[in-house]
Amino acid sequence: MRVALILLLSLFSASAFAADVKEYTLTLRNHRFVPAQLIIPANTKVKILVVNEDPTPEEFESHELNREKIVTGKGRITVYVGPLKAGKYPFFGEFHMDTAQGVLIAK
Repeated sequence: MRVALILLLSLFSASAFAADVKEYTLTLRNHRFVPAQLIIPANTKVKILVVNEDPTPEEFESHELNREKIVTGKGRITVYVGPLKAGKYPFFGEFHMDTAQGVLIAK
């Protein structure tokens, strides 16, 4: 009984946490991030859905955010960041560094 209660409470806590996290979408299209500037609230954890519309893989990488994740062609990934102090946090796609660049702006 006690184990079931703990499991139930942990599931409730996880779903409550997921409902509180704001979600934002970044799209990779023609080897570019759209939007190139994504504004999020400072001091808040957020979920970023990266959708790759291109047929080739790309990366979501940021040294400042300490993130590096590959998104397959026509695939999608989820990246959690934050809470972040107010500021600018650049990100890029390592496979097309000349075009796949953007910045996360925490306000």
